[in-house]
Amino acid sequence: MSDFPEFAVRVDQNPYLPAGGREMHAIVSVEARASGGPGPAADGGRAPAAEIIMIDTSGSMSYRGKMAAAKRAARAAVNVLRDGVHFAVVAGANRPRMVYPQGERLVQADAASRRGAVDAVGRLEAAGGTAIGSWLRLADRLFTGHDAVAAGAVKHAILLTDGKNQHESDEELDAALRQCTGRFLCDARGVGTDWNVAELRKITSVLLGGFLDVPDPADLEADFLAMTRAAMSKQVADVTLRVWTPQQARLRFVKQMVPAVEDLTARRGESGPQTGDYPLGAWGDENREYHLCVEVQPGDVGRQMRAAWVKLVAGDQVLASGNVIAEWTDDEARSTRINGRVAHHTGQSELAEAIQQGLEARREGDEDTATARLGRAVVLAREVGNEQISGLLDKVVDVVDPARGTVRLKRDVAKADEMSLDTRSVRTVRTRHGDAAGG
Repeated sequence: MSDFPEFAVRVDQNPYLPAGGREMHAIVSVEARASGGPGPAADGGRAPAAEIIMIDTSGSMSYRGKMAAAKRAARAAVNVLRDGVHFAVVAGANRPRMVYPQGERLVQADAASRRGAVDAVGRLEAAGGTAIGSWLRLADRLFTGHDAVAAGAVKHAILLTDGKNQHESDEELDAALRQCTGRFLCDARGVGTDWNVAELRKITSVLLGGFLDVPDPADLEADFLAMTRAAMSKQVADVTLRVWTPQQARLRFVKQMVPAVEDLTARRGESGPQTGDYPLGAWGDENREYHLCVEVQPGDVGRQMRAAWVKLVAGDQVLASGNVIAEWTDDEARSTRINGRVAHHTGQSELAEAIQQGLEARREGDEDTATARLGRAVVLAREVGNEQISGLLDKVVDVVDPARGTVRLKRDVAKADEMSLDTRSVRTVRTRHGDAAGG
């Protein structure tokens, strides 16, 4: 246990239901802190790790400085790998190939291997097409075929592309994702404006990572540094959210809300009587928040029950736990009180849906739906205080009345602005723990 962060769970909810009420919502906030506290003293608690950097080297990377920027970014990532981490660099095109080391293997990071990788990256050239599923399959072979990668290691990949997955079918990519599920984590970046937002969203959702747009190639280096440092800071590889619910209760959904909206409901794995597990990936010093909705059988007024019991689990070890409580009341003031954190995250979830639906309608030429959904997004962004999204919406619509959500679609919208809004629609803002959480 001493090597794990210290986990704490906090549950925010209004526990009161009206007579006959069934639906209970709760926000589960999880905080992980290094047992030795933040900083170098906690360094020894980091989990063993393996890192694979996958760089798109298709022909389109030769334009607008993307290849040169990708090389700088890959070299920067290699140079912050800590000693002892097993790593590789892969060039992605129609078929992936090893950049460093030679042969399908990982090599241990030290001064010499980092220098060798940096030199090899410098010789990369852009040619060929894009078949991302084949890149992921190679990463999987490298991770699973390397005996020196310890059990419990954080297996993390970075994937950079500037284009769509044109040289293999959707079915081939889906098959690759099924093969890789649960084997490693993957963060992705799309550089330029010719890649597919939905494609990278799907890849990183399945592989428990995040993705962002990088319209300006000059920003890649800082972005790769941040991703690699975050991966190097992880202290436990595989954490699971385990949720118990009573007999005849139904867990309607589990959603991650911070740092980004991600519906985890379909990832449930049965783990025991009335218990389901939801994989959360690797953890270091960080905070995440989850929205649970449980449908329970109504009880008599005055009855209190445990509607859900949540645990953070690593292997067979329980790291922290918390309870979701339901109590029936005939006091209307109690039962109609809206918990502030539940309301905030409900708004953020709806905001992401409204943006994605509005942009899809706009692409399909359905201006009425696009105007209505993006207008609703303007209202929700104000309500939840998401200023970044409000700013991105201003580049896509002219806001006539922000309170009512009255907007006009802009005729000339830069593709980069539309892609940024789509990509960042799921990025959320936090509420303060000291806010009006009780409603």
